[in-house]
Amino acid sequence: MRLSVMLTQLTYGMVTSVEIFLLTLIFSLPLGLLVAFGRMSKNKVLSGIVKIYIAVMRGTPLMLQLIVVYFAPFYIFGMNLSGFRFPAIIIAFSVNYAAYFAEIYRGGIEAIDKGQYEAAKVLGYSKAGTFFRIILPQVLRIIMPSVTNETITLVKDTSLAFVLAQAEMFTIAKQIAAKEASVGPLMVAGLFYFVFNFIVAFVMDRVEKKLDYWT
Repeated sequence: MRLSVMLTQLTYGMVTSVEIFLLTLIFSLPLGLLVAFGRMSKNKVLSGIVKIYIAVMRGTPLMLQLIVVYFAPFYIFGMNLSGFRFPAIIIAFSVNYAAYFAEIYRGGIEAIDKGQYEAAKVLGYSKAGTFFRIILPQVLRIIMPSVTNETITLVKDTSLAFVLAQAEMFTIAKQIAAKEASVGPLMVAGLFYFVFNFIVAFVMDRVEKKLDYWT
């Protein structure tokens, strides 16, 4: 196989991996915050349901969750799965990572001194204003190292999309390596993940320093 053809195929896989990564973050970060609120709710029913959700997401393999999300609509509703592969991947990744982010958010929120809520109330802040203007910036600063670790893990987890036959970076690299009987494509894939993680770590470090400055 010509080098240009191989690189073109690998680039296609890289784009897919990046799409999975970005879309997962876009959906899982805000969803994780909502889940964290449910986890800390004084409503025992809601809190209990969220606890079970988090336990299931964290206690079962992401690979299994991908399979369940993809095939459940067919077995439950008889839906046609044509065109559902990529959406299923994003849904499974998002609900999985939202559970992890929820626990990270919860740890950060609970680390804030309760006196700050009381002080904000005295100053006339609403509950929403207190959280988004005073509490959340501090929470973000506290949780950034943990969020960075999960984000780096997500980069590598994008390779699990192969379970649903999605042609992401690692899947294409394996296919080319098998066809050409060469480890070259796998080395390129490894370099891609390393560079991608380096960029993610750099960006997250810059964000963390910005948050230190703001707070």
